[in-house]
Amino acid sequence: MTAFTRLAAFAAAAVALAGCSGEGSPVTKESAEPEDAPRGSYAIDSETGETRARHTDTDGTTTTLRSGEKVPVALPAGFSLYPGAKVTNNTRVEQADGLLVLLNFESAAMPEDIARFYRTQAEAAGIEVGTSLQSGPMTMIGGESGAGTSFSFTATRKGEVTQAQLSVGRGLE
Repeated sequence: MTAFTRLAAFAAAAVALAGCSGEGSPVTKESAEPEDAPRGSYAIDSETGETRARHTDTDGTTTTLRSGEKVPVALPAGFSLYPGAKVTNNTRVEQADGLLVLLNFESAAMPEDIARFYRTQAEAAGIEVGTSLQSGPMTMIGGESGAGTSFSFTATRKGEVTQAQLSVGRGLE
């Protein structure tokens, strides 16, 4: 299993756990594995729904995750939240020098306008936008830089609201 596959599985599992807690105290779990086994923990804040997770692989690589609507937005240099957008979820995964931000948000703006905003930011960050798709109410763009930064943006119009997802990552294998 590649490091990226492990990271993706870790992120998906931690985000899925966010929906598993009920009322009351935060849920916290720590593994009780042998010394040479991977170690991890997660906590779910029952008031905010924020999930925090940490995993250390057998090679000593530590991956951390924060996910939730109230997680502060800290996008990689050159990227910003679309003006006036409302964040519905923010997931941030860090591993060594690597970073993945997956930002879900809503806006009254049209998908094409938001896509144009992020295309401009991506190109200014040295990312070549190689994928562009418009299909009905959905707009998608994506690409990567020679330095290994990947980027994707997807937006779908539902009634008077555009639901969008921005993903920016670098340094993850």
